[in-house]
Amino acid sequence: MVGIAAWGAYAPRLRLSRKAAATANAWVAPNLMGKGKGERAMANWDEDALTMAVEAARDALGPGDDRGHVDSLWFASTTAPFTDRLNAGIVSSALTLEKTISAADVTGSQRCGLTALAQALTAVKAGASKSALIVGGEHRRARAASAQELDWGDGAAAFLVSGDRPAAAFLGHGAITDDFVDHFRGADAEFDYQWEERWIRDEGIVKLVPPAITAALAQAGVEAGAVSHFCFPSTFPGMAAILAKRLGIPDAAVCDNLAAVMGEAGSSHALIMLAHALEQAKAGDVILVAQFGQGAEALVFRVTADLAAGRPARGVTGSLADRKEETNYLKFLFFNGLVDWDKGMRAEKDNKTALTTLYRNEAMILGLVGGRCTETGVVQFPRTRISVAPNNPAVDTQEPYKFAEKKAAILTYSADYLTFSMAPPNHYGMVEFEGGGRIFMDITDVEPGDVDTGLPVRMVFRLKEVDEKRGFRRYFWKAVPDRTAQAKPAAVAAE
Repeated sequence: MVGIAAWGAYAPRLRLSRKAAATANAWVAPNLMGKGKGERAMANWDEDALTMAVEAARDALGPGDDRGHVDSLWFASTTAPFTDRLNAGIVSSALTLEKTISAADVTGSQRCGLTALAQALTAVKAGASKSALIVGGEHRRARAASAQELDWGDGAAAFLVSGDRPAAAFLGHGAITDDFVDHFRGADAEFDYQWEERWIRDEGIVKLVPPAITAALAQAGVEAGAVSHFCFPSTFPGMAAILAKRLGIPDAAVCDNLAAVMGEAGSSHALIMLAHALEQAKAGDVILVAQFGQGAEALVFRVTADLAAGRPARGVTGSLADRKEETNYLKFLFFNGLVDWDKGMRAEKDNKTALTTLYRNEAMILGLVGGRCTETGVVQFPRTRISVAPNNPAVDTQEPYKFAEKKAAILTYSADYLTFSMAPPNHYGMVEFEGGGRIFMDITDVEPGDVDTGLPVRMVFRLKEVDEKRGFRRYFWKAVPDRTAQAKPAAVAAE
């Protein structure tokens, strides 16, 4: 039986107050005040579609280091950081997946997240893959003082597909492909261009989505009235309810689209809603998820008795609960590159990346892999030929040691206003890991006063620097406060 074995999700901690954004623009766009309710997920300056997808995947895969069972990977996004570089390859390296996996980027439409999930399900069902990982992330930029700026949100979701006791069994799939252009973004354009709303709703969604859903239900052998959860993302209020009424889906089955607390995360939003529905479902429930985009895609699942085994530690519910309200609209503009501001002389440096060095140290940089001496047990980062064990500096005795999922705490730190930072002050310090090893690294998602010695932290995959001259993005790992930790790591508590 093929289906979803596990799932995960990620929403940035920052949540932009829509009231604050609408008020800031009221002098030029007073019509936006009607949208000034709730909040939207707002990526930090060092987050993008790829980093959020990695975090969602880690949530789905769990804290263990053994991920050798994953043999294929799909990354879905319309805002992938690279146009000509395998973004899925970066995700694979960050997750320390095997080099033998197959990987692909799926893009070009708002329904590409569901398309990737459908392809993975088909591959596993056909025996071409045993355990497939689908990750979707979206970080869309909108013009300042636009409706999209308030309607949209940033986020990611991930699913592990397998044929081994899934949490949700795959029942049916339906798709319609039609070049109905509701919006578009050219190769050199910064922002989407959107057509008139009534045209999109009446001629696009209402006519193209129902055939895809009908086909999926027919293949699944399920009546519309038997659907327990109906997931359909749209920025148009009540759109899912309109479709449900046309198709005979019960009103009670229409799922919250999370507009008030997150906003719409583009091609990832159907995946996020599916993950949220799984968190609320019970065995026997039928979940129908669909998304519009140059046609439509629809998938049907039945929740199994193994639902609890696939439940993530955070998921959508946990990510949404971990929030910090942001009322500074200017910060949102700065983080999204919507303001040309003076960064000062300290930001004037060449961020050219030595691609040879990046490749040779890929496991260390993208996977946060250090070394452990097989003779002394001493753990170190970076991994070197010579062990740092004080009484036995052995040579070529180290095996790979993964730090990303280890518990850690702040040993020493600084909050620096002198060096350039997108979110001053620049927090950095020495992080000590449970089980050994120390790494000097950046600390992110914090405000002045949040960091102290002994603070429990966890590792997150983030943007390190951007080479604006060449368009290259450099990634590394950073520390964020572990707000779920109940106690300090033993290595710190013993001091």
